[in-house]
Amino acid sequence: MGHGFDAGLRARVTANLARFERVPALDPALTRAAVAATLVGDSRGRACFLITRRSSRLRDHPGQWALPGGRIDQGESPEDAALRELDEEIGLRLPSREILGRLDDFVTRSGFAITPVVCWGGESRLFEPNPDEVEAVYTVPMDDLDHPRIPTLRTIPESDRPVLSLPIPMLGTSIHAPTAAVLFQLREVAIHGRDTRVAHYEQPVFAWK
Repeated sequence: MGHGFDAGLRARVTANLARFERVPALDPALTRAAVAATLVGDSRGRACFLITRRSSRLRDHPGQWALPGGRIDQGESPEDAALRELDEEIGLRLPSREILGRLDDFVTRSGFAITPVVCWGGESRLFEPNPDEVEAVYTVPMDDLDHPRIPTLRTIPESDRPVLSLPIPMLGTSIHAPTAAVLFQLREVAIHGRDTRVAHYEQPVFAWK
């Protein structure tokens, strides 16, 4: 059964996130960042998530798949930062009432503690990606995350932790942690109500810097 984008889904996601005991990253030496894990509805009424392809002109992680997000400015909450980045990166301006909750912090190899903020983005629309940051915005059905081959795990010689990847049929490729870790936990916790942790998953080596 597919995931429809309706009031019932919003109520279920909100309830699942409210009861979820999220795990924060407590190390004060980490740089704080936030990403927006945003649910939207497509023209067929399906629940989808938003993902971007980073600009090839960026200094850090050019061309990689990512969720809208970035560093948390002084005085901002993760929610403030996630909403600001949604607006700045893809032109999606949401009020604070569209924030549904948070997932676990994910610590990256590059020293960031990423707080995923789950947002309700409404019906899909034409986005206005900032060309300095984003090459394209994609609306991907949540059903793609329920594919039998998701997730895939592989070992690498550089780490004793498995690298987590998500093959996404619509995109014709796989995405990797940290973005894949956030989306996998979005599926597990927000959609299905399962207390699945992802902090132990590894990133591919190309994403360590």
